Amino acid sequence: MGHPHIWVRHEARSTERRCPVTPDSARRLVEAGARVTVEESTQRIFPLDDYVAAGAETAPTGSWVDAPEDAFVLGLKELPEEPARLRHRHIYFGHAFKGQAEAPALLQRFRAGGGTLLDLEYLVADDGRRVAAFGYWAGYLGAALGVLQSRGALPAPLTPTTREELDASLRAGAGSAPSRALVTGALGRSGRGATDALAVAGVTTTRWDLDETRRLDRGALLDHDLLVHCVLTTTPSEPFVRAADVPAEGRRLSLLVDVTCDTSHLNLLPVYQDLTSWEAPVSRLADAEGGRPPLDVIAIDNLPSLLPLEASRTYAEDLFPTLLTLVTEGDVSPVWARARATFEQALATTPAT
Repeated sequence: MGHPHIWVRHEARSTERRCPVTPDSARRLVEAGARVTVEESTQRIFPLDDYVAAGAETAPTGSWVDAPEDAFVLGLKELPEEPARLRHRHIYFGHAFKGQAEAPALLQRFRAGGGTLLDLEYLVADDGRRVAAFGYWAGYLGAALGVLQSRGALPAPLTPTTREELDASLRAGAGSAPSRALVTGALGRSGRGATDALAVAGVTTTRWDLDETRRLDRGALLDHDLLVHCVLTTTPSEPFVRAADVPAEGRRLSLLVDVTCDTSHLNLLPVYQDLTSWEAPVSRLADAEGGRPPLDVIAIDNLPSLLPLEASRTYAEDLFPTLLTLVTEGDVSPVWARARATFEQALATTPAT
């Protein structure tokens, strides 16, 4: 087809150490005929020298703004606020297609520059399933943090770690709180990760998926110590925990971990509005009262960044076949075409400013 230019940018978010292209996947892309440029970064989990050894070119931090017009600029999290005009084809999690508050401003930047947002969330196969996702590690980290918080062992601020270190801390308190955990969406990527982490911690776990959540037993839900919420909905649905449930008599539930971090109007846990962070991972929703325990929430939107090596390797391996189609088919292959159509629809329905 040609020789696509994939430009791997430095992440503007200071806590983001992941990368969607590992040195190994960079090597395979170069061998297939792609040109790969990797920006310098002091925080990326993989050393720049490893990319050089793989055949990639290098560029200064943030120099994607001056990258060739035909480059695909690849990252994970949000772009810096400048430039005001985005002219490249950007591949990253833009969070701009579900009516998010920041979406109109971002889409206007693409409109002004003539660029395209090929959102990683919307790279989907013919069956509608995402070709790559961080869900497993998001669920794993969410459950792990929930366990550590229940045991009074959650550090703050949080810092990146390895799976070996994390698992050792989970095993160290096996048999202690929480005694009962519930995972919703247990058969999905995030749910499987959450269930695996709870197993390492030795926590008795109830697993709910479609059948159980469709006929929601809220009393049974509230009779768990920890809820790890892994259900993301695209249509308005009955909330799992409502404001009226917080003061409910007999509530045992003391900690919500929202892996989805969906604070839009589709939020299935509408008892909180603000995300938590690495610096302050836990937020108090209600104090202990009337024999009920306090209720806290953990809702961190970049959980997999806490396991940057494992998360990057898994994601990059899943994403690689789709990146490879840029070499073999160009960006007109079905996965990329669907992503472009989603962007164009969002742009067409967003008023110009």
